[in-house]
Parts: sequence; structure tokens; C-alpha cells
Amino acid sequence: MSDTIRLKEKIEVAEGTMAFYFERPTGFHFEAGQFIDLTLINPPETDAEGNTRSFSIASAPYEDHLMIATRMRDTAFKRVLKNLAIGSEIQIEGAFGSLVLHEDSAQPAVFLTGGIGVTPFRSIAFEAARERLPHRLWMFYSNRRPEDAAFLEELTKLQTENSNFRLIPTITNAQDSRKSWNGETGYIDRQMLSKYIGELSSRVYYIAGPPAMVDAMTKLLSVAGLNRAEIRSEEFFGY
Repeated sequence: MSDTIRLKEKIEVAEGTMAFYFERPTGFHFEAGQFIDLTLINPPETDAEGNTRSFSIASAPYEDHLMIATRMRDTAFKRVLKNLAIGSEIQIEGAFGSLVLHEDSAQPAVFLTGGIGVTPFRSIAFEAARERLPHRLWMFYSNRRPEDAAFLEELTKLQTENSNFRLIPTITNAQDSRKSWNGETGYIDRQMLSKYIGELSSRVYYIAGPPAMVDAMTKLLSVAGLNRAEIRSEEFFGY
């Protein structure tokens, strides 16, 4: 299903990362974790990649707007998107995808993500809090620096609103930051996972981020003895 929607607001949510808030079409339904295809209408410039991109919906289903967030690379699509005037129209199609929270609340969920791969998990975490879902949720969120971590502050605050949700942010290049950092450092590994969730089995793992990270996390879990049915992933291309 295709809809034409208007841009309501755009803000920087981390260094080099912008969030775009759009009107939500009447009757538009989606599940937390799904994505949409977004198409520019008569853009002033284009390139070989075309005028359509896929974006996870970062807003939760209960919110009255549709929000996406993306790293602002220097491409024709991103330049046009960044310069869109408030009120500009854009076309969307969807929602698509199956990276949604499993129904069995007896099995905890573990989100493994890096960079802008956090967007589907923001939607899931906020929806779970709003609906008071009984699922235990852990989110391991890796970034180079605190400045690069979109939605870090609001996800940290969400822990006080949902006692079943735990955020474990980790920074890989803390020495390059202008901010002090007292949390975890280094890449997500088996030792870090075990520190917070204990036994790795009997959990459902969700992975989203750059292809290299998705591959690394999938291999980590496979080596740890997890079977494929316990691992769900989505690769984010075109950073």
C-alpha cells in the first residue's frame, strides 16, 4: 500500500545522524520493528541508486507520527532528504519485514545492534514499555563514541519506565570522544553478553546493523551453540 505523506520535523539525533518526522497516514498500521520504502517525489537530483530507500520505522506504533533516522552520507538521496522543506511530500510503501518481537514472553529477547541499526529496536522497546509487555529485554548497543549514539539518552531513561528493559551501551573508540564515558567499552562479545544475561541459551536474539556486525554477531552466537531458530537479523546497507 502506497501513501503520500508530509514532513513535519527534522532534527539531528547524533553527530551525522538525522531523524525525520512525517505525518502518519490515517489507518496506517505496522508492527514495531518493521520498515517502509520511502520514495522522493521529483527530486532535484538523483543517481544510479534511484529515488527509493528502505528505512526501519524508529517510532513506536502508538506514536502519532512516523519517524525514521539515518546516517547522512553524501549521496544524492541523502542530500535531497536532508534539504527537504517542512511540509514537503514524500511517498511511502509498506510496512514490511518480520524483525518483530516474538509472542512467547517466557523467552527473553536480546537485541544486538550498532550505529543506526538501533532504529527497529527503539520502536520495539518503546512499544513494549507502553503495552507493559512481560518480556525481559536486553539491548546491547555499540557505537564508536557517545556522540554517535542516536537515542542513547531516551533509551537510558526508558529503563526507569520499564523494569523489564535493560540497556547496555558500549563504546569502541572512547579515546576519540570529547565526552567522558563510564560504561562498557569494546565490541560486543561473548564475555560481555554473559556478564549481563548469564546463560546464553533459551533466549531469542535480534541483530541489526552493518553487514559486518550482523555476520560477527551471528558467528558469535553460533559458536556459543545457539541454533538458527533463536537468531533473527536484518542488515543495514548504504550507511
